[in-house]
Amino acid sequence: MNVNSNGYTFTFAAVMVIIVAALLSFTAISLKDKQQKNIDLEIKQNILKSIGVNVERSEAEKAFDQYIKKSLVVKNGQEVEGVDALKVDLADEIKKPGEQRLNPLFVAEKEGKTYYIIPLRGKGLWGPIWGYIALNEDVETVYGATFDHKTETPGLGAEINTAGFQSQFANKKIMKGDEFVSIEVRKGDASGDYQVNGISGGTITSVGVDAMLKDNLRNYIGFLKSYNK
Repeated sequence: MNVNSNGYTFTFAAVMVIIVAALLSFTAISLKDKQQKNIDLEIKQNILKSIGVNVERSEAEKAFDQYIKKSLVVKNGQEVEGVDALKVDLADEIKKPGEQRLNPLFVAEKEGKTYYIIPLRGKGLWGPIWGYIALNEDVETVYGATFDHKTETPGLGAEINTAGFQSQFANKKIMKGDEFVSIEVRKGDASGDYQVNGISGGTITSVGVDAMLKDNLRNYIGFLKSYNK
């Protein structure tokens, strides 16, 4: 075979492409389970963080089993049987009308008190934003909240994942009497029980958090009121 010919060059390149593609495919398949496990552990870490339990990823499984007493899914105000709350894809669910969504809910116990942890999903300036908000047993007062993002601007919208922003939510209320009002994210002039300050310079991300809270939390109110009786 003439190694200097075009035919040899094309054949060699084609063989190398096939070999590399096969190796990459094999590697991806081999690591898939491990990657999914890491994602699951990170989710559990974030759920626990909303009630002030901060653990390393290696400890997340044990801590989750210790603090989370029940995981369930709510749809149109009713509990749905046979659905794993940790497997619900919120990115798909938020595209549906509220009454058709599967809404995961985690019931936690810490130091003798019960908390209801609600996952959140919404849109920021450049991509998805998400988080978890923990309600006290009265199902109207926030115990803690955690937020994160994929591509928000560092130093601006990305600040939603900082303690300075998240700590504002503690003791805020989502209900005014029997009326759901959510928590308003305002532009620097928040006051009272129903408002927090948005991110300076991150207006669109702040608006996204505000919309995410209203859109997600409203789907749990009817169920939590009856569940907590």
